[in-house]
Amino acid sequence: MRNLIIIDHPLVKRDLTLLRDRRTPSNLFRAILRRMASLMAYSVTADLRVQQISVTTPLERTRGYTVTDSIILVPILRAGLGLVGGFVEVLPDARVGHIGLYRDEETLTPVDYYLKLPERLNKALVILLDPMLATGGSAAAAVTFLKKKGARKILFVSLVAAPEGVRTLSKAHPDVKIYTCALDRQLNSRGYILPGLGDAGDRMFGTAE
Repeated sequence: MRNLIIIDHPLVKRDLTLLRDRRTPSNLFRAILRRMASLMAYSVTADLRVQQISVTTPLERTRGYTVTDSIILVPILRAGLGLVGGFVEVLPDARVGHIGLYRDEETLTPVDYYLKLPERLNKALVILLDPMLATGGSAAAAVTFLKKKGARKILFVSLVAAPEGVRTLSKAHPDVKIYTCALDRQLNSRGYILPGLGDAGDRMFGTAE
């Protein structure tokens, strides 16, 4: 798991605990998820390239910096949408694409149904967003789609990950760094992460049974 990076900030730990709590209602879950995504964005973008520029303060001219990397955010629908808002707050110039995948509940394999991406993926840093890295099948499939469309540099971001999912994604795409806030214990027989936080999409949109 050499390409696994765990974001171990105290505020991230606090918010992840709130997201795990089954008592957290959907409206609060969405708000915390957005805030947590902003916190995560600082770690995920720590290696962005910058260019030195000149800026004039109210008192004098001084040196400043501007980010030169082009960034594309790609949430995996639908749960990945919950991470977009927080990332956009930190990266207001980022463009956003979408990949629609769902997991077949019987085979646990990903099925694609939607793909809409900005142009010039080959010149951008592509950040793939999905709160859960469970079996890793959807993540690996999404990365494959992005590479076929020309993406060259891809990062994967999740809230929690299972060891099985990390291994699957790492084996399929060893060049992709995986950022997560917790490496959980394992998957259960239904492919859910333990201890996890349940179905992030259902909890976010209030569609849990």
